[in-house]
Amino acid sequence: MKIFIGSKNPTKIQAVANVFPKYQIEDADVPSNVSSQPFSDKETLEGAINRAKACASMEKNTIGIGLEGGVAEMDMGLFLCNWGALVDGNGNLFVASGARILLPDEITEELKKGVELGQVMDDYTKKQNVRKKEGAIGIFTNELVKREEMFTHVIKLLKGQSDYKKIQR
Repeated sequence: MKIFIGSKNPTKIQAVANVFPKYQIEDADVPSNVSSQPFSDKETLEGAINRAKACASMEKNTIGIGLEGGVAEMDMGLFLCNWGALVDGNGNLFVASGARILLPDEITEELKKGVELGQVMDDYTKKQNVRKKEGAIGIFTNELVKREEMFTHVIKLLKGQSDYKKIQR
């Protein structure tokens, strides 16, 4: 079975490989059709679904996966959020969300100016490509939880739902 993941980001691709080790995994450059910095759960989820649907339509009987990171405003402040979507070979859609942490005020200020989180994190840490490595979650958890691990958890939630659906048929 083949899986298309709607991303070229190595942490997202590896997350899929961690959960689907026996599948052929191909990355695909598909649009999220949301802003480059999703600013709500709704928008972040929509981006993940759009990517999963686009991937699932690439070939018959394939799985499409979309993973999207974003931020969501809550009463306490701006939280890091992430969503995943999986469309199976029968067109069934499964969605899941993962870890959330409150972002520091200095990060929130830059995001509200319109700067994308990846750039904010590179500037904040004086590193390059944080989004392709430990991610903001890795920085703010002192690398106890890294981006790949966070997305692996979301993929497990998606696979578990999909597997459950199969045994219910």
